[in-house]
Amino acid sequence: MGRTSEWASVLALWSAPRSRSTAFARMMAERDDRLVVHEPFSRVVDFGEVEVGDQIARSEQEVISALRSSAGRRPVFFKDTTDFHYPALLADQDFLAGATHTFIIRDPAEAIASHYALNPNLEQDEIGFARLHEIFTAVEEATGTTPVVINSDDLLERPTETVKAYCSAVGIPFLADALSWRPGMRSEWQTTSKWHRATSQTSGFERRALTDAPKMTENPKLRAYIDHHRPYYEKLRAVALAT
Repeated sequence: MGRTSEWASVLALWSAPRSRSTAFARMMAERDDRLVVHEPFSRVVDFGEVEVGDQIARSEQEVISALRSSAGRRPVFFKDTTDFHYPALLADQDFLAGATHTFIIRDPAEAIASHYALNPNLEQDEIGFARLHEIFTAVEEATGTTPVVINSDDLLERPTETVKAYCSAVGIPFLADALSWRPGMRSEWQTTSKWHRATSQTSGFERRALTDAPKMTENPKLRAYIDHHRPYYEKLRAVALAT
C-alpha cells in the first residue's frame, strides 16, 4: 500500500504504561521540528476528547483524521500508551500502513512495579504489553516489515547511540542537543500530572532509583500479571534495535 505524503509525516511511539515513553516524547519536543501530540488515543478514551493541533477529536476515528490533517501542514510525532484497547485504530489499515509506528519497551517487572505504585488497583489488561504486541503485529501485517522497537534500558544506558539508531531507522536527523532539556511540568501533562512527575524532574535520559520490582514476585496477583505479559515483552525485545 502506498503512503500518502500526510501519513509519511506521522511518526508514532507506542508503549505499555510506565515504559519511559514520556521521556522519549520530551526529547522529541526538544527537537522542535514537528508537532508533538501527547497520548491522543488514550486521552480520547479516558476523557472523551483530546486536542490534536488546532482540532478537538472525540473518537479514535477523529484522532486519526486530525493527525492526518495536522501532518499535511507540519510533521507530527505522537506517543501513546496501551492501557486502553483501540479497535478503530486496529481496523484502519490505511493508518497502520501509512504512518511510521514505532515501539518502546521496558522489563514488565519494573513497568508493573512503577504502575502499581501509582495505581494499586490496576487490572491485568491495562498493564498493556499484550495490547502493545497486538498493535505491533497489526502494523507488521499492514506494512510487511518489522516495526522499529527500542528497549528503554538501552535508552538510559546508551542514549546517544540508541537515539541515533532510532533516528536512522525512521529517517529523521539525529539532533544531539535534544538529549537534554530544562526540567519542568509541561502543559500537556497537567491533567495527568502524577503519571509524568518523574519525567518533569529530569533534564535528560536518567536512570532513577529502582522501584520494588524484585518484590513483585512475592505478590501472587502481580506475579501472575508479570507471567502473563512477559512473553509479549520478550517477542518485542527479540526484534529491538541493536545499539
